[in-house]
Formats: sequence, C-alpha cells, structure tokens
Amino acid sequence: MKKIETIIRPSVFADVRQALALEGIDGLTVTEIAGIGKQEGRVGLFRGNAYRMEFSPKLKLEMVVEDEKVEDIIQALLDYASTGEVGDGKIFILPVEEAIRIRTKERGTVAIG
Repeated sequence: MKKIETIIRPSVFADVRQALALEGIDGLTVTEIAGIGKQEGRVGLFRGNAYRMEFSPKLKLEMVVEDEKVEDIIQALLDYASTGEVGDGKIFILPVEEAIRIRTKERGTVAIG
C-alpha cells in the first residue's frame, strides 16, 4: 500500500476529484492549506491598499491506495491538476506498513476500500 499526498490549486479540485473517482478512489482526505514556493506570493488589494500575500491557498489531498493503482492515480493527477504555471503543486508517494479499519478491525488492503 502507498499513501499519496498531493498539493494542488483549489481551482482544479473539481476536475481532479472527478478523475480520481474514475480511478476508483472514493476515500479521500482534503485539507485547506496555504504555502509558499517558487511562485513567491502575489500582491493583493484590500480597501484600496496593496499588500503582499506571501502564502497561496492550496488543497492537500491524501489517499491510501493499493500499489497497483499508484501509477494510474499519478497520471490522473498530472493530467488534471496541471495548468502549466508555477505553483501547480506536488505529489508525494509514501509507503504504508498497515491499515486498520477501526469499526470492523479489518487489516490490510481490505481496510482501505
């Protein structure tokens, strides 16, 4: 099993979510985050005053999947999260030793489905 963590722009979430659903991903954790990277923030306007917004709003998606699904999910993320601009995000793949469903006490890949 692998944990896939990806950071994306909020504007692409609907398309990414639909693509993940087509790949059979129905369990997903989404967290609103803010970060700074190569895009180095932007200038905002509030009540006529300009100010620098150093952190850009992003979404962090987390899912645990079977090993054989990883490449298809990565491809879906690359296809639907990319705008071609700086700040599109990142994908991280981490190994998962065990998964346990608390309610049924099931273990392994059956617990992530």
